[in-house]
Formats: sequence, C-alpha cells, structure tokens
Amino acid sequence: MGGTLLALVLVFAGVVLLFKTVRMVPQGYQWTVERFGRYTHTMDPGLHFLMPVIYGVGRKINMMEQVLEVPSQDVITKDNAVVKVDGIVFFQVQDAAKAAYEVATLEIAILNLVMTNIRTAIGSMDLDESLSKRDEINTKVLNAVDAATHPWGLKVNRIELKDIQPPRDLVDSMARQMKAEREKRANILEAEGFRQAAILKAEGEKQSVILEAEGEKEAAFRQAEARERLAQAEAKATEVVSNAIASGNVQAINYFIAQKYIEAFKSLAEAPNQKFVMMPMESAGIIGSLAGIGELAKDALASQQAARAPAATPRSGG
Repeated sequence: MGGTLLALVLVFAGVVLLFKTVRMVPQGYQWTVERFGRYTHTMDPGLHFLMPVIYGVGRKINMMEQVLEVPSQDVITKDNAVVKVDGIVFFQVQDAAKAAYEVATLEIAILNLVMTNIRTAIGSMDLDESLSKRDEINTKVLNAVDAATHPWGLKVNRIELKDIQPPRDLVDSMARQMKAEREKRANILEAEGFRQAAILKAEGEKQSVILEAEGEKEAAFRQAEARERLAQAEAKATEVVSNAIASGNVQAINYFIAQKYIEAFKSLAEAPNQKFVMMPMESAGIIGSLAGIGELAKDALASQQAARAPAATPRSGG
C-alpha cells in the first residue's frame, strides 16, 4: 500500500515537472523568463523548455496593438471655458522586458499621461481654437505621450479626441452668435445686391441718355445734310432755268414758277392751325402772270441777239 502511494506521488511530481519544463507561448505574446526571480531573457511565440525550480515565467506581455479608452474629464481652456473631453489611445509594446519591469500598471500609467497632456494642450488654446484645431491637439498629445512612454518599450501609434463638449449655456450662446453672424452676412449680401442694382440702373440710364444724344446728333447731322443737298438741288435748278432762259427756252421759267406756286399753296392748305382756307384764285391771272414773265424773257432774248448782230456784221464786210 505504501509503495503504491509513493508511486502516485512520483507520477504527480513528474507531471508537474513536465508542465514546468515544457512551455508554449501563443502568437502575439512574449513571456519573460526569471531565474530565482531575476530577469534573464524573453521567450517568443512557440515551444520552449525550462529547467524547473531554477527558471520560471515572469510576465506575459501582449505584443499586439491595444486600445485604451480615455475617460471623459473637465478641461479649462485658455479663456476659462470648461469643456468635457474624452478620447482613445492606440499603442503597442515593442520591448516586453521594459514594459514588464520599467513601469508598474502600464495601462494606468498611459491613461494618466494622456489625460495630463490633453489638459495641457487644450489649456493653451482658446475655446474656438480647441474646437476647430482637433488634429493639432491630437498631434501635440501624441508626440508628448510617445516620447514619455518610449523608455517603457512602447510605441503610441495614434491618439484621437472623440468629443469636445462645451457647457450647454455656452453652446446656446455660440448658436446665437452664429445666427447673428449669418443674419449679418445676409444683410450685407442684400445691401450689396441693392447697391449693384442701383449702379446697373444708373449705368443703364446713362447709356440711354448717351444713346439718345447720339441719336439726336445723328438726326441733326442727317437733317443738315438733307438741307444742304436740297439747297444744292435748288441752286442747280435755278442754274438750269437761268441757262434755259438765256438760251431762249421760255417754257422752262413758266414750269419753274408754276411749280413754286403750287408748292406754296400746298403748304398753306396743309397747315395744322387752319381748318378752312379761302383764297381768290383766277386761272387767267396766273396765266397772265406767266405770259408776262414769258414776254420779259423774250425781250431779254431779243436784246441779247441784237447785241450779237453788230459784232457779226463787221466780220462779214471785211
């Protein structure tokens, strides 16, 4: 009976020693090895053998990228506005030994560093800057935290602020300010539209006056040109009639005088201030006048022929 019990004890001890000797590190982790409590080396993922009692596993470090939620905290900006800020941190262990033995409670240390640097970054900005320059805050906090955690064997990859929430009364004040600013811009645009419309209207009236003056100028020029041509035509007609009379054509002056007489009577009859026109008009008188003018023309022609006759006679006698 005693031999059986001893055998069971030896088998149990052998199993325990086997488990203490053979160690399998999973993927994504590294284990530190200690000899009598002192760090010696790090085991990578895979199968490993350790001498029991002398060597043992110290810390099991997660080497994958990890995510930490930064809890919401109240932060005072440069202009004394209180905002609530929360965020998220992405980090990865690069050196398992440093992460295990250089700092205690690694995650708490990272959170405290991130929250402190967020307060520092936002505290150096006004409220408007902290709301509009989130990328700048992320970069500033990331650089500070990454430099501070480097001795711990960490690499901080990203720090993102999820929400920056001002107080409710400040949000309402900002909304009223934005509304007033929009109304101001709308009023400015409306006034600019009225101004532009007035300018365009004045410009149109100016162009209209200019074009009207140009039209009147052109019309006056055309009327002067027409009067000039009419005067030239009158002079030409007078010259033609004079030449016809000089050449002995009495009918030309009769036609000229009769035409002028008829035109004068037409103008008198078409006058707008006359509704009824009475005028003694005798055809015999008109014909007699024309005949008298014709006689005068004949006398003038006979005088010219008489003046030419003495000059021709001496030439024929010689």
